[in-house]
Amino acid sequence: MGSGSGMGSGTSTVTDLRFGIVGDTRPPNPGDTAGYPTAIITKIYQDIQAESPALPFVISTGDYMFADTAAQVTAQLAIYMTARNNYTGTQYPAMGNHECTGATASNCGSGNTDGMTANYTQFLSTMVAPIGFQAPYYTKNIAAADNSWTAKFVVVACNAWTTAQGTWLTSELAKPTTYTFVVRHEGTNAVSQTSCGASQTIIDAHPLTLLIVGHTHTYSHYASTKEVVVGIGGAPLTSGTDYGYAVVVRNADGTITVTVYNYSSHAVIDTFKISATGAAA
Repeated sequence: MGSGSGMGSGTSTVTDLRFGIVGDTRPPNPGDTAGYPTAIITKIYQDIQAESPALPFVISTGDYMFADTAAQVTAQLAIYMTARNNYTGTQYPAMGNHECTGATASNCGSGNTDGMTANYTQFLSTMVAPIGFQAPYYTKNIAAADNSWTAKFVVVACNAWTTAQGTWLTSELAKPTTYTFVVRHEGTNAVSQTSCGASQTIIDAHPLTLLIVGHTHTYSHYASTKEVVVGIGGAPLTSGTDYGYAVVVRNADGTITVTVYNYSSHAVIDTFKISATGAAA
């Protein structure tokens, strides 16, 4: 399939389903632009670019900044995007709590408690609008060139939650596809701290292949919730897992293999295989 640099919104046709996952990337402290993990996230995107066969797109799980002012937001997003530009494919970003105010319970957007922060507006203009979406929640559809399978990536924005987003999520998840990937910053262990706790009830009522999350700065796989946590993109780690990224590949038999790599050595941190239903395969 080429680099995928022009995938954008709408439905994209691919020969094989292959994509990367990049986790939380932010400095340790608020306003600490000098402490941004530039070398780590640069190497991660260089690694993703070097994957063979090529990965046409990458999912990112949120938290691209730790900023209190518009100037800090601009500077930190510029560092992130410079690193990201080492990869020529398309990025589909989820919104994290640091793209609102930084508080897990924060809720941005017009009419919401925290309103239109610089973190929120610059995240949308820098990372979301260029791929053809206007809201921080959206769906990306992927289809096989031979029509043998379909996939949807439903990106939820817990920190810009509204009842309208809940209605949208129900509608999107009800659309039949072979594979359903839901991307959300907060995992099941933290979603109750946000305004979008209802999103998990909606997800649980529909078919799911994999819930892709970050927020916790570690790597974990929870088969019981069909959930993978990839929060190892440069933010201060909360466990012994090293920094890295994940690669997701559809196999010839229709199963999905997820492999997590160390960013510096490319050693395998973990791998697991699931079916289209999310069950272990």
